[in-house]
Amino acid sequence: MPSVDSPSSGTAPGHSAYDGVAAGRMSQRLNWLRAAVLGANDGIVSTAGLLLGVAGASPSFAALLTAGVAGLVSGALSMAAGEYVSVSTQRDTERAAVRLEHEELTQLPEVELKELAALLQKKGLSHATALQAAQELTQHDALAAHTEIELGIKPGQYTNPWHAAGASAVAFAVGALVPLLAVLLAPAPWLVPVAMGAVTLALLLTGVTSAHLGGAPRLRAALRNAGGGLLAMGVTYAVGRLVGTQL
Repeated sequence: MPSVDSPSSGTAPGHSAYDGVAAGRMSQRLNWLRAAVLGANDGIVSTAGLLLGVAGASPSFAALLTAGVAGLVSGALSMAAGEYVSVSTQRDTERAAVRLEHEELTQLPEVELKELAALLQKKGLSHATALQAAQELTQHDALAAHTEIELGIKPGQYTNPWHAAGASAVAFAVGALVPLLAVLLAPAPWLVPVAMGAVTLALLLTGVTSAHLGGAPRLRAALRNAGGGLLAMGVTYAVGRLVGTQL
């Protein structure tokens, strides 16, 4: 597909009609990475809270193993189902937007051409250059040009709900393994401190990773992430202890 910054289009160097599309695709990749980090973080916190709650009531190996495996499986499946539904809705919305754009191109081609030229002009092109680029792009592939530049969507390349569901399930399971292994492998007297130490390190890592991906201050994000997770674990452990004493 021709770029509007090619010599034939007369576009000023450094400008491209697809700059916004490339940025949109990069943003989508970063969102997937953030979702994976958040999925792992959810697996760490929820499973650790569940295990410490059970440990507070009945710290037997069988009870902890049952609770941990059940929490890992149910949490991973829940994350997968939620992500599948969410991304399926997004994919349906993308398809509907492409269909609408196709109808508008069929019914109002001149209006759509002017709209495309206006979008290119907003990117820094002169009116004449934007109009020429819009005409050339429309002649090459009108639907692709309009949907990519206007919507940031490439026809036929929609978000995949199965990929999203699988990634969420795997991320959650990997995160859940941290507290599960820590609790199962730690000696009974050291169960709680070992689990909290392992989870704290994991939460600090996911906090730093999410901050790095988002360009935010790493230390603040790591401390916030670890603090929230430790608070959740402390509360569930206290509740488990309280319930356990009443049984």
